[in-house]
Order: sequence, then C-alpha cells, then structure tokens
Amino acid sequence: MVFKFENLDSKTRQLMLDEIELDIKNKRLYLSSRLSETGKKHYPELLKNAIQENNETTLANNLKTKNCLNPTEPRKTNQGIKIVSVPVTANETLAEGEFNRFYIRALCCKVIEDKRGTLEIYRAKHVSTPRPESQMMIGKTIDPERLLNDLRINIGVDTVLGLPQGPNSGLSVRIKI
Repeated sequence: MVFKFENLDSKTRQLMLDEIELDIKNKRLYLSSRLSETGKKHYPELLKNAIQENNETTLANNLKTKNCLNPTEPRKTNQGIKIVSVPVTANETLAEGEFNRFYIRALCCKVIEDKRGTLEIYRAKHVSTPRPESQMMIGKTIDPERLLNDLRINIGVDTVLGLPQGPNSGLSVRIKI
C-alpha cells in the first residue's frame, strides 16, 4: 500500500530536495547499515530521483532491482552476534521511512516560510495492526520548528518528538490552514 501524502506538490518536492542537499552538504544524509557499498554510492541519487518524479514505492523498487542492499547483516542475540538475512521488506522500510522524513521536513519548512497553517498528524498509510501509541497521535498538531529541528538532528533514528513513529507506523503530517 502506498502512502497518501496530502500536500505533495512541486513546491513540497523542491523543499524535500533542498533538505536532502542540506544533509549531503553537512555530511548527515542517513545511509542505512543495510545498504551495500553500491547502495551507499547510488542511494542519494535514487532518493532525489524518487522525490523529483515519483514516490517512495519507486525508491523501494530501485533499491531492490539495483541490488543496493546487503543480503545479510549482523544481529545481537542472547547467544552473541549472528549473521542473519536482511528482511525482504528492508527496501520498503528504508524507502518509506526516509521519503516520509523528507516530506515532513519539507512541510515544516513550508509552514514556517509561509507563516500560516499548522501541522496535523494523520495516518498516511493503512497499517493492518496500528500501534496504540500511533493511534493516540492522530489528529494532534505539532510545532513545525521543533519538529524540523528534531528531524534534522535525529537522522535515521527515532526522534525526540516521536514523529514519524518508527518503521511502518504509517504516520505523517499534513498542513491544516
């Protein structure tokens, strides 16, 4: 199922690209440990292309078809470190999470620049078993400056404000005027 990004327009896409360029300039673009060396090399361009012309599904498909992910990864267990297969959905999880993060960052910039509107949390993607803590966030408004700073600081990890709410939560934000 694809995300429904309610405010994804040409201005939002440009702001997403600006945020990616900011991360690249500051050497803070998130490169998942699941990305292969080839994946790390091509990921920034694949991400930018998906934002310019398509969506998170395109990014996920390209990560898979261009062999951008490692087949295995180390995992800590009670018995020590084991080498396990990377989940078959890793490409989707990475693509959805990062596309959504840059989308949210762009909307924060848009609300701040325009000096109008608020950001409301909503479920942008259907999930079969929503987490109770995610459900409780739906409909709440969030300060765009605090959220933007949080997402810029906490690259590729959980944020202080809890948005987006971990992998596969389906939560995003929309502008309410």
